[in-house]
Amino acid sequence: MTIFDFDELHSADLQIDAIYEGGSRGNAGDEPLVRLLRVSNSGGFRYRGNMDNFSMLVLTTGMSEPDWPDNIDRESGVFTYYGDNRKAGQALHATPRRGNEILRRIFRDAHSGPDGRQRVPPIFAFATFRPGRNAQFLGLVVPGTSGQSTLEDLVAVWHNTADSRFQNYRARFTILDAGTVSRQWLDDIINGNDVMTYAPQAWKIWRETGQYRALRSHRSVPWRSRNEQHPEDDEGRAIVAGIHAHFADRPQHFEYFAARLAELLLPGAHDLDVTRPSRDGGRDAIGSLRIGEGPSSIAVEFALEAKCYAPSNSVGVREMSRLISRLRHRQFGILVTTSHLDQYAYREITEDQHPILVVAGRDIVRILRANGRADRRSVSHWLNVEFPQDMKTHE
Repeated sequence: MTIFDFDELHSADLQIDAIYEGGSRGNAGDEPLVRLLRVSNSGGFRYRGNMDNFSMLVLTTGMSEPDWPDNIDRESGVFTYYGDNRKAGQALHATPRRGNEILRRIFRDAHSGPDGRQRVPPIFAFATFRPGRNAQFLGLVVPGTSGQSTLEDLVAVWHNTADSRFQNYRARFTILDAGTVSRQWLDDIINGNDVMTYAPQAWKIWRETGQYRALRSHRSVPWRSRNEQHPEDDEGRAIVAGIHAHFADRPQHFEYFAARLAELLLPGAHDLDVTRPSRDGGRDAIGSLRIGEGPSSIAVEFALEAKCYAPSNSVGVREMSRLISRLRHRQFGILVTTSHLDQYAYREITEDQHPILVVAGRDIVRILRANGRADRRSVSHWLNVEFPQDMKTHE
């Protein structure tokens, strides 16, 4: 990992995943982004220029807010970022630092053709890196992605807190294929010079044509470890423990929960049918995933297996073999578990290229948080309403 000392930030390039150290005086002057990019010392949205004419925009994230789960999909190069309306009683665009208004403007401009893209400034994303005020460079980003329509990359989502409902933006950016951003370009931006001379090629191409050249990366090991399948934080672990406790003595009810998760994960999923216990042939539910839109769309069938296990109890080869053996031609499988998939089983389905989607404990938490259920209390309330103890199921 490359680390830039605080004293060298004024002349440093930006390198993907590099750490930019903060100062040691114990005050706001320790903020590294001030010295690195000449922006303000606080806030999730920082910029040079003004609301009518940005020359640079910096997005910062702690990547640790359960209510607003900013995240990076490193394989696709998509950065999901939530706006700054994070409390009830405030209109969507009326935030003190005007972050949501900034998002609205840059996405509007990005989708307004060549002239609009000229108004979108260079945007740099950083994550806080503990301890201290250190910052990690996540990448040079642009609004939107190649995999979503312009109606889907900036969406106002509802959130519940203390029985109040309010909206915030969920924005999706593309991290461009620019491993290093040169100091010459940063200085040109800061000094108001021509921004095209030293600009990265991927940024020039996007600005001129709208084409996304994403920074994609491939996992060195194509299966996840046990730790990578379990929640990262205490609240996430509490959510999974609460789900397991809710369904521990009624596993068939967990199958309905797993089917609901599949619908949240795959918006095109439909016709989910939880199978009757008497005719369960290795599939706890079956359904279809619609791909495409309108008359040209197709439906692909899938089979779902649900395992409500304690965190210490893994899903093994035997259970996976059972699901694999029941998959019909052109079907894919979904495994949902509150625990994790054993490494041997995970390796088998990966190396043999079985079309099975693994939804483990960490994935469950991510799906629920992305749908406005960020803590154990809200998840528990939802479980009691949608999957009560006396819920009716197939006989």
